[in-house]
Amino acid sequence: MEWQYEHSVGALYIRVSTHSQDELSPDAQKRLCLEYARTNHIHIPEDFIFTESISGRSAVKRPEFQKMIALAKSSAHPFSVILVWKFSRFARNQEESIVYKSMLKKDKVEVISVSEPLADGPFGTLIERIIEWMDEYYSIRLSGEVKRGMKEKALRHGYQTCPCLGYDAVGKGKPFIINEKEFETVAFIMEQFDSCHLSPSRIAALCNTLSYRTKRGNPFDRRAVLRILENPFYAGTVTWNGISFEGSHETRLSKEQYENRMKLLQKPAQIPLISPPSGEKHWLSGILKCSLCHAALAFGGSKNCRIFTCWKYAKGIHTTPVNISLKKAEASVLTYFQWVFEITTPFLFYESSPSTDTLNLKLQEEKILKQQLENLSLRERRIKEAYESGIDTLSEYRENKLRIQEQKHELENKLHHLLLPVPQPPSFPSALSSFDELFQNPQIPNEKKRVFLQSFTDEILFDKTSNTLYFDIIIS
Repeated sequence: MEWQYEHSVGALYIRVSTHSQDELSPDAQKRLCLEYARTNHIHIPEDFIFTESISGRSAVKRPEFQKMIALAKSSAHPFSVILVWKFSRFARNQEESIVYKSMLKKDKVEVISVSEPLADGPFGTLIERIIEWMDEYYSIRLSGEVKRGMKEKALRHGYQTCPCLGYDAVGKGKPFIINEKEFETVAFIMEQFDSCHLSPSRIAALCNTLSYRTKRGNPFDRRAVLRILENPFYAGTVTWNGISFEGSHETRLSKEQYENRMKLLQKPAQIPLISPPSGEKHWLSGILKCSLCHAALAFGGSKNCRIFTCWKYAKGIHTTPVNISLKKAEASVLTYFQWVFEITTPFLFYESSPSTDTLNLKLQEEKILKQQLENLSLRERRIKEAYESGIDTLSEYRENKLRIQEQKHELENKLHHLLLPVPQPPSFPSALSSFDELFQNPQIPNEKKRVFLQSFTDEILFDKTSNTLYFDIIIS
């Protein structure tokens, strides 16, 4: 196809696939396209040269390409032709090529391959489609060959995956070597779990406090910690796409240590980890709070060691551990109110209905929670669309979906507890002198004890530094 543009303006699009060994370099592509432009009297401004080295089958993942298309379709219409070395550089599949070329044609912008001249008319269009189909077939075939080569390499016990944190690749399938600086982070994470029995969430918070980073330089979260704790590579096993073998790389974790850790991870209920609230209620739940952040202390711990722990500390929001044993908390509260009863004139308690302000706050909170759930559902749909459009990989989609589902589950639990009927305070015509008997009576449910306590106690703050409880009681 012969093009004769008298002093027209054009653009160059240059793309190099990272895996291709036989294609021209960006400089070579640029040189050939500029030579074609000069021969055909096409002016190429420097700002209209778009270059990227992203290997992607979808145009959505090519920012320079998208920038060029947006500029071509803008109201200014700054150029009338796009030059590429080959049609395969413009698009990797025929469907994508037809869509974008049709969009450009409406704005009178043509796409020209400088190495694949075409004749005018329908025959030239047919040849163009055949070239694009052959390029797409080659790309698919090459992808299959690469995967088969990687499989054969794995079967020959070759190292080919990206190295995990603490290791560096050597190349040519040779065993990875330890990166001492990175391995400090790995060793810290394993030590905090194996010896200190901290939860993955808490370990992630500590790592971020110490400015430790993942292999990609990102802050740690719970999943990043778990990937390290669960990775068999640290114990000597190399895995790739369902294929596993015993590697020859240096390890600092024995098989026995790894197996013991996996048993603990699979049975978290048996680990005395510092964990987020489990939902179990004690009569001090919602009343006993952290003096640092005013968050409620969550009731949990192991069967033999029941504790109250600040959930913000467990989530890594602040780094100061705030926890008190169940035995000590109950004893301190009972002792304090026994003393109060001795110096206070007894008074009676009456059943009451929730105030208008309380109801309004509850409705407002319900509305906020429902709106947050709606937003998460919208985000869930968007990440699905991103995956279906080829923007995100399957692993990225699964990771994002899991994170959103965890957030939804947490909000749904909050909403569920919010909508539960509020138990009315029991009618206790007796005086405060019955407090000790009431709270030490196992026949009375914890919920009734808690409601009763809330009728005259606003909050109880626990100061870990001084190991002291501060009582905020209501006197009327």
